[in-house]
Amino acid sequence: MAYVSSSPFVLAVVAIVASTFTASAEGEVNLYSSRHYDTDERLYSDFTEATGITVNRIEGNADELIARMQAEGMNSPADVLITVDTSRLKRAADAGILQSVDSDMLEARIPAHLQDTDNQWFGFSQRARIIFYDKNDVANPPMDYLSLADPAYEGMVCHRSSTNVYSQTLLASVIENHGEGAATSWAQGLVRNFAREPQGGDTDQLRAIVSGECNIAIANTYYFARALRTDVSGLSESIDQIGWVFPAQEAEGAHMNLSGAGVAANAPNGDNAIAFLEYLASDQAQQYFSAGNDEYPAVEGVAMSESVASLGEFKADDVNLSSVALNLPTAQKIFDTVGWK
Repeated sequence: MAYVSSSPFVLAVVAIVASTFTASAEGEVNLYSSRHYDTDERLYSDFTEATGITVNRIEGNADELIARMQAEGMNSPADVLITVDTSRLKRAADAGILQSVDSDMLEARIPAHLQDTDNQWFGFSQRARIIFYDKNDVANPPMDYLSLADPAYEGMVCHRSSTNVYSQTLLASVIENHGEGAATSWAQGLVRNFAREPQGGDTDQLRAIVSGECNIAIANTYYFARALRTDVSGLSESIDQIGWVFPAQEAEGAHMNLSGAGVAANAPNGDNAIAFLEYLASDQAQQYFSAGNDEYPAVEGVAMSESVASLGEFKADDVNLSSVALNLPTAQKIFDTVGWK
């Protein structure tokens, strides 16, 4: 397996490594991946063991990889783009670097709301974006997203910045479910309720609850479940202090982020690319997304890891994520209007 980690200052090195891909060789699939989890190595090795197809991989952030595929054009060696969040998958589709995939297996296995309407991308794992709170200080936590803007929580909430894709997609889903006016009011109220200027990743929001910097935070479940399963510094030792709420259980349900993939528009190994996506929808791969990275399977009925299952059953928002993605420009406008940094 070829594995290269890239960042803005080493893209030239990545370019050299990419040239070592044999685009026309049989038995290969070339992945451009912005998933940065070491546990995914098991997915790739199991696919090779099952199919005999060698997996070559370049890793970088999503924007780098999308721009790279655009620049490479018809000469791109990329067969599959793997990335996190609907916003990035839509960005890739809008950039013209993905193609529609005809696969009865994928259409049958992946729920319709986790697929692109033109089958240019499919979601393969999910994370619920939920409310966490300090059990010692918050007797009545908010039970839905809109309640986070209640003045009762002024100065209590930690959240990521507006430049983060999870923030963008959550606001886009609020627009889809409640309308632009309600979403604007929500964002205004949430900014007022911030305990600090938006900063850091999801684990940082959870650590801020432990440290007392804030009382309430929004984060994806897999960051919390990981701290249950293994030691996460500054979090695991005090994790019993944190309670959680799956929001909007009497309404739309908990917002879901996904990790997904699509076949490159100029894939030199197109059949192998489709075979790889179909493998990601298999029970084996779906179980490993959960066991290896504390995510929820995209395929219904697949068993999940103990760390994830321990969070309990909940109603997930099944809004079509392709529709949510259309609201991203409006979400950015709202961020700018309300001063969400």
